[in-house]
Amino acid sequence: MPALAAHDGTKLAYHVLGEGAQVVCLPGGPMQDSEYLGDLGGLSEDLRLILLDHRGTGRSATPADPASYRCDRLVDDVEALREHLGLARMNLLAHSGGTNLAMLYAARYPEHIGKLVLVTPSTYAVGLTATVEDRREVLWLRQGESWFGPASAAFERINAGQAGDDDWAALAPLAYGRWDAATQAHRARGEARRNTEAAAIFGTDGAFHPEATRAALATLGAPVLVIAGEVDVNSPPRVVAECANLFPNATLVTQPGTAHFPWLDDPTWFTKAVVSFVG
Repeated sequence: MPALAAHDGTKLAYHVLGEGAQVVCLPGGPMQDSEYLGDLGGLSEDLRLILLDHRGTGRSATPADPASYRCDRLVDDVEALREHLGLARMNLLAHSGGTNLAMLYAARYPEHIGKLVLVTPSTYAVGLTATVEDRREVLWLRQGESWFGPASAAFERINAGQAGDDDWAALAPLAYGRWDAATQAHRARGEARRNTEAAAIFGTDGAFHPEATRAALATLGAPVLVIAGEVDVNSPPRVVAECANLFPNATLVTQPGTAHFPWLDDPTWFTKAVVSFVG
């Protein structure tokens, strides 16, 4: 397993899949290891994927200082990986919570970004938040699904501050364009491989300075691909479109019929979009 030492000495592990143009991949969670990404629907057939296990996850070591789990401090780990790979500029792909880290990295080191891909992004780093109505609008696109009734009722209880023990679990199908044995297993594996202590620190006070980040991203010259899932309640398309508008050279695409993990819902569509962009 390839590894490197972060700037504070913490061992960081990464996985290498495929051949071709290199793409460094940052998992979400936040603070989930890279296993759940797989090879992103078959991207490794055309690209060389470098999948980082964040500190404290997967094969990477637990840091001496837990405060280093904070998102802005994780930027140093991404920079250490770039230096280790010997890349003057790197293509960077991030998913969900990991997109906060990718945007902070691009704001701090714009000269080291080749192309940037943000997949169903989380947008705390740039101060964008989805409203309950944004999420409800997307939720109702799923009303024909067998699980919709319990999920919809749980959604309303959660947003009324009346969540029961089972309500968050009832929302699990919303993360996927289809809810079958494969996606249920994917959900279970991912939850088991998340560092909950690190996740609680990831976005704590001081991690994000949205106005400064937005100002920096407004001058980013690198091409950016932003992928929304048409039925993604977690990252509703309206908010994802706002995120794309922060970049001067962004392409926004909405993948039909997909939710928060679009490479699982329609791998052919997803890989074609990413490969054609990365080139």
